[in-house]
Amino acid sequence: MVFDLPFIWAAIIAFAVLAYVVLDGFDLGIGILFPFFPEKHDRDVMTNSVAPVWDGNETWLVLGGGGLMAVFPLAYATIMPALYIPIILMLLGLVFRGVAFEFRWRTERWRPLWDFGFWIGSTVAAFTQGVALGALVQGIKIEGREYAGGWWDWLSLFSLLTGVAVVLGYALLGACWLNLKTSKGLQAKARQLAMASGVGTLAMIGVVSLWTPFINSVYFEHWFGWPTAFFSAFVPLLLAVCAFVLWHGLTTDKHLQPLLAALGLFVLSFVGIGISFYPYIVPGALTINQAAAPDSSLGFLLVGAVVLVPIILAYTGYAYWVFRGKIDPEEGYH
Repeated sequence: MVFDLPFIWAAIIAFAVLAYVVLDGFDLGIGILFPFFPEKHDRDVMTNSVAPVWDGNETWLVLGGGGLMAVFPLAYATIMPALYIPIILMLLGLVFRGVAFEFRWRTERWRPLWDFGFWIGSTVAAFTQGVALGALVQGIKIEGREYAGGWWDWLSLFSLLTGVAVVLGYALLGACWLNLKTSKGLQAKARQLAMASGVGTLAMIGVVSLWTPFINSVYFEHWFGWPTAFFSAFVPLLLAVCAFVLWHGLTTDKHLQPLLAALGLFVLSFVGIGISFYPYIVPGALTINQAAAPDSSLGFLLVGAVVLVPIILAYTGYAYWVFRGKIDPEEGYH
């Protein structure tokens, strides 16, 4: 039996990126929503709700980024120079957010400063992730297997729009997480924010989806050519179903349903990106096979992934299971 190792690894990396987005998305969303909860007690409960899992969620970012470097070195070598600024800003945002998360518990005098740091770090990280995605979608100029674009090619109206879309999407995930994990006034306010950010997220998904096919002829062919048009026709319908389930859950006091619906929106959007990209890993420039390392390297690394990924899934699932249910406002991280 012959395995298509580049395709297998592309699927693994895509899974790692999706896992990062759906897991770290809601705790980044907690930080994005901080200005809407000025009370210290509410902010303490919000951070307590993600304290057991937030740093473990970022494991998937390391796996996705490290896997891209090891398995698709040519793609890594061309994508990184094109996206140096947004990626560096993202990493700085994540670092500052992590420091602020810890330090806000250690001081009373400087707590407002660290709360601001937690908000700005979360927002910058989310925004730059969206900008990097938008820049990748709009295309990277490659000549002779090297990046041939300019320092600011990543900056465009489309990439800024996708940055805003990701911020709104993460805010939706964060609000739905708070709806699941909290109660009383905090939960009620989170439900209102989920409704508002849900409308904004759906609007951004609509604008980006309508714009994307006209950026590159490859996208247009994938979305409207046969047989992919058969599958892409279902994506808007499924998005509408998720939107209805989200609205129904928020208006009927459901706790888990809105979060699952919001995650569905992200998964479907991710599938839409996959339909647009395949078989390219750098759209219009490098296919999965062209960018892949030799099969001998892919096979060797796959052995480690087969062991590592189930372990990560197991301890992640166990952590969420142990800390399931509503958070006690009087207990938590100290």
